[in-house]
Amino acid sequence: MPDAVVIGAGPNGLVGANVLADAGWSVTVLEEQPEAGGAVRHDRGVHPDFVSDLFSSFYPLAAASPVLKQLRLHEYGLRWSHAPKVLAHPLADGRCAVLGRRPDTTAASLDAFAAGDGASWRRLHDVWEGLRPDLLDALFTPFPPVRATARMARRLKPAGALRLARSLVLPVRRLGEEEFAGEGGRLLLAGNALHADLAPEAAGSGGFGWLMSMLGQTYGFPVPVGGSGELIKALVARFAARGGSVRCGHRAERIVVRDGRAVAVRTSDGDTVRAARAVLADVSVPALYGELVEAEHLPGQLLTDLRRFQWDFATFKVDWALDGPVPWQAEGAVGAGTVHLADGVDELTRFAAQLAMHQVPDRPFLLFGQMTTSDATRSPRGTESAWAYTHVPQEIHADAGDEGISGAWRPGEQEAMADRVERQVDRFAPGFRALVRARRVLAPTTLESLDRNLHGGALNGGTTALHQQLVFRPAPGTGRPETPVAGLFLASAGAHPGGGVHGAPGANAARAALRRRLPVPLAGAQRLLTGRRGRPGGPPAPVRPPR
Repeated sequence: MPDAVVIGAGPNGLVGANVLADAGWSVTVLEEQPEAGGAVRHDRGVHPDFVSDLFSSFYPLAAASPVLKQLRLHEYGLRWSHAPKVLAHPLADGRCAVLGRRPDTTAASLDAFAAGDGASWRRLHDVWEGLRPDLLDALFTPFPPVRATARMARRLKPAGALRLARSLVLPVRRLGEEEFAGEGGRLLLAGNALHADLAPEAAGSGGFGWLMSMLGQTYGFPVPVGGSGELIKALVARFAARGGSVRCGHRAERIVVRDGRAVAVRTSDGDTVRAARAVLADVSVPALYGELVEAEHLPGQLLTDLRRFQWDFATFKVDWALDGPVPWQAEGAVGAGTVHLADGVDELTRFAAQLAMHQVPDRPFLLFGQMTTSDATRSPRGTESAWAYTHVPQEIHADAGDEGISGAWRPGEQEAMADRVERQVDRFAPGFRALVRARRVLAPTTLESLDRNLHGGALNGGTTALHQQLVFRPAPGTGRPETPVAGLFLASAGAHPGGGVHGAPGANAARAALRRRLPVPLAGAQRLLTGRRGRPGGPPAPVRPPR
């Protein structure tokens, strides 16, 4: 009987499993899919010569994450690669805002839109640099982050703290207007805010756009060399070196609760895996409280609150194998790993308004990834492995493009939407469609079939809007990995701090389990006495106090 069972072998589940294994616990991870990874996987499904990331690709949060840094995954083969430029946002008239690897590069790009905007960018960057250690500590630790918040308050003094708080809750349109005279800086902030489901007019979108922009400025938008799954490969290798076991092809069907405590996980094939100390669930919030745990074990108020749980927008993605580099009209987009495609902040607002009205956008805002530009191993020299994704409503009422896309996502609808995506790329890169050697369409239903946590293609485990963040995530009064069931911990993006590949929900759940200080079962006591991590002849396992 393992000390802990982890449901889900995505990055959060594997980080949690590693943290527990470091503390000397025996851990079994159960994964429904035939391979580990969750939404961090790659394949050669578009073309045999091209590596394509199935879901996520760029990892600024992973590069910044103290959680992943502590795991020292480079010792298990993980290597990072960067594109020459972090991000570009071209306009149809040929102008282009560029986020470079150096602040001076970014500032020069913004000065081309309006003199003095480069200095405004440097001021925003100076604020970030002054707060970065404490801000990251607050972001990646359980809510409330008392120590980190206190340190930031001492740095800023009361008046400065209030002004920063105001800036962070501003809509990104307003923040951009206050900070920049030209459109370049506004584009960088607003485009980065739409990495989540935050409209330019949404409260808090300014803070998110600033955070993502500054992460890119400091850490870049790196990619794992060889494909996104190399990050998972390193996590699995590290876990295996500590005696951990990942069992793929085993779907968790029920968490067994006895006397108010999670004691086992029953799988769809009839197996029951007992857990001596804890169960960590790297699953969506509705799946945990609506399927895995029976309602009789949960407070009625929690079930009532979760009826208001809001998913983030659905995602529609297209992967391409291209015969040559993308023919960007704006020179600034050449060499950028990530390219944002919308002709100005107003077009971003128009896109967000159509989503709010449950319409499929006619001119979708695209996040475009140039993967060979970022990592030369992804395709043959002179070609490009690329993708683009956009958001669509979870529930579609109309198609603003008048092509009858209903959300059923039958093959004809998928192809029509993929053509619409390609037309949007062609606006900024004329001749793009002539370069397409092969393409693959990943509709919302397809993404969900590959990872059940991605409900309708939702990438963030629930909306990033303020009403479902911090103490409201996943429901009012929560904000921590502990659940109403003793020994059961939420370890997915549904918990604070939410989506993105950084491992914080998994690490927070593992540390919460360690803090429980439950009696050491017989098997655990034997391991501590023999100094082994479940590996015959292995080195003594240091017992680290939970933080």
